[in-house]
Amino acid sequence: MTDPIVVDIHAHVFPRGLPDLAATTGDGRWPSLVVDDDPRLMCGSVVFRKVGPACFDLAHRLAELDADRIDHQVISPVPITLVDWAPPAEAARFLAAQNDALAAFAAESGGRFLALGALPLQDTDRALAELARVRGELGMAGVEITAMVDGRELDHPSLDPFWEAAAADATPVFIHPAHQELAIRRQGQPYEFGLGMLTDTALAASALVFGGVLDRHPGLRVALSHGCGTYPWVHPRLRYMATRAPGAPSVEHLDELVRRLWADCLVFDPAHLGLLVQRFGADHLLYGTDHPFLPERFAGPRAVVEEAIAAGCGIDEGALGANALEFLGLPARN
Repeated sequence: MTDPIVVDIHAHVFPRGLPDLAATTGDGRWPSLVVDDDPRLMCGSVVFRKVGPACFDLAHRLAELDADRIDHQVISPVPITLVDWAPPAEAARFLAAQNDALAAFAAESGGRFLALGALPLQDTDRALAELARVRGELGMAGVEITAMVDGRELDHPSLDPFWEAAAADATPVFIHPAHQELAIRRQGQPYEFGLGMLTDTALAASALVFGGVLDRHPGLRVALSHGCGTYPWVHPRLRYMATRAPGAPSVEHLDELVRRLWADCLVFDPAHLGLLVQRFGADHLLYGTDHPFLPERFAGPRAVVEEAIAAGCGIDEGALGANALEFLGLPARN
C-alpha cells in the first residue's frame, strides 16, 4: 500500500541576507537574522528567539524533512517579518527582498518546498503590485498575512481590494497571528502563546465570516493556522447573536461560510480534531507543524492525525497532504 503524501502547510523560514532596517532606520522593531555559533533572530538589538540552522539553511532543512518523512513543505515568512506596522516604502522594500529570498530557497529545493510571500498591506497599491509579482514573476504558491493589519481587522474596507485580487486568481491565503499581545489582557507567557495567538486567529476568522469578506468574495481560498484558534469553539455563540436581528443571515448560511475556510491540525490534542472536522469538514483540514519552532511537535508527523483517525473522529489521511494540494490548487499525486 502506498503511503499517503505528507505536505506540511505551516512552516517558517527566515532567509539570510535580508536588509537590516533596524540599523539603517534606528527602529528596534525591525527583525534580522544573526548567523554565527549561536544563531538568533533579533528585533533591533534584542534577541527575539534563538534558532537552529533549519531556520535558514536549505541542507539542514531538507535533512529534517527526510528524517520525518515529509514529502513537501510550504514555507512562509516568520510572523515578525510581516511588518504591517512599518512605513509603507520601507515595508515594501523589506518584504520584496524576503519574497525574492524565499522564492529562491524553494527553487533550490528540487521541488520539496513551496513558498508563500508577504505583502505590504498597509499600502493598497504596493500590496497589489507585490501580489502580482509574487504570483507571476516569482511563481510563489500564495501569501501569508497577519490576523490583523496595522490595527485594522480583516473586514476593514481598506483591505477589500486585496481580497478582491486574491479571489480573482484563487490565491491561497494563509493567516497567522502576529499581534497576540493585543488580543488578550495578560501579556507574557504562557498567556500570549496559549491564549493570545488563538484569540488573534479567531478574531480573524470572525471578520471573514461575520464581516462579509467571504460573502463578497466567493472565490477566496483562506487557511488559518493553529486550528483556526478558538474559533471552532466560539462559532455557535457568534452565530447565535448574528442570526437574531430581522434580515440576519441564516444559521445554515453562516455554517456554510465556515466550511469554506481551511485550518491546520496544529491543536496539540487529537481530541480537538473532531470539532475541526465538524466545523470545516475533513477535506479542509491541513497538516501543519510550525517547523522549526516546535521541534517536539514536528517529530513523527503522522502521529497526531493517525491517533485521531483511530479514535473515529471523522478525520482521514487527506489531512496529511492531499487536502493541502487541493487548497494550493495543485494536482493530486497519483
